[in-house]
Amino acid sequence: MVVEKGGKTEIKRLSLNKIGCALRLRSAYHLGKTQINLVLHSACTIFAKYMEKKKINIAVDGFSSCGKSTIAKGLAKKLNYIYIDSGAMYRTIALYAIKKGWLTETEIDEMSLKKAISSIKISFKTNAEGQQETFLNDENVENEIRTLEVADGASRISAIGFVRKELVRQQQEIGRKKGVVMDGRDIGTVVFPDAELKLFLTASPEVRAKRRFDELVAKGENPNFEDVLKNLKERDLRDTTRSESPLYKADDAIELDNSDVTIEEQLEWAIQKIYP
Repeated sequence: MVVEKGGKTEIKRLSLNKIGCALRLRSAYHLGKTQINLVLHSACTIFAKYMEKKKINIAVDGFSSCGKSTIAKGLAKKLNYIYIDSGAMYRTIALYAIKKGWLTETEIDEMSLKKAISSIKISFKTNAEGQQETFLNDENVENEIRTLEVADGASRISAIGFVRKELVRQQQEIGRKKGVVMDGRDIGTVVFPDAELKLFLTASPEVRAKRRFDELVAKGENPNFEDVLKNLKERDLRDTTRSESPLYKADDAIELDNSDVTIEEQLEWAIQKIYP
């Protein structure tokens, strides 16, 4: 805090931490505004370089519609990290299989999918509004992968060993240089088992179903709440009982039940775990 005292400018206490870091300047006397700005600029530069060297990987796991992507995106933005929506990757594979006729309500043509898996290109790009969008072989499929049909297909596709193996390989490659926030269901247990920070989010099925219902309504769809709740519970069962990388909380993960927690409160909670 800059205080004027007796015609002299005094920095009693200045925190450079908008995200909870404890870099401070104390008791600098007889500094004019130009000098203060130089001090601030120098300190911020040092802080930025320090944080660049100290980049970590953050794993955010949890059940569907727990707000994993919301908190992961918020953390990535505040920390200037790369955000990866691993769920979108599985949804994209599911969408590809649906379009090819390999994924129906009752069957999956695993042989055809396995032959094509290496040729499926998944990428992420930021649009003009700063929102991340998902691309399948250079085609924007962000809206297509957010339907209930694709969500259900992704849950089934994610149980296939060769699909998980390929996507985990890609995800781990992205995380080698650190500075990544990734959300999913096996990030802290399989993808980044050595992640410096692991968060596990949960909430009641009814709260999560209501969130998903509201999302679909906001997109102009006309969902049935009971169908949404039923789909969510089926996905929970598949996610927690599948043989390939089932969903569970890592031993060193920090759990948060966000049934009654706002987005802002969740983000503040997560930031405090990084910079206690």
